[in-house]
Amino acid sequence: MVLTNAKHIITEIDGTRCTVVETGASIERAAFLRDLLEFNKLEVKELKEPQAAEGPGDNYTIGVTDLSFNPVFAVYECQLKTKEGGYVTPGYWRQECVDCDNRYWIKRKIVKKPSEPNEVLQ
Repeated sequence: MVLTNAKHIITEIDGTRCTVVETGASIERAAFLRDLLEFNKLEVKELKEPQAAEGPGDNYTIGVTDLSFNPVFAVYECQLKTKEGGYVTPGYWRQECVDCDNRYWIKRKIVKKPSEPNEVLQ
């Protein structure tokens, strides 16, 4: 699930109603999320998605049995912990970094200020 969409989706996986955490996850991504969510004491369910065409690998839908769980809120409200003891940050959730700064809002693109008043920024 993209962390920019906080829509709460509930579906049935293996006969159990679950909150969908992510759809279309690769086997590696599914393993990462399963380990992370189980470490945070959530019961994880996986569903192999049917493939429409021959593809490089299988895709999975990952869900948790806690119907009040929302991954966007859990990440931004620091409700999830890593195995190292830190909080799960948006970068860690997306697997962009291992030791990410909790202040996700600081990562900004630096824009060069014009040296002369008539100079245009690109």
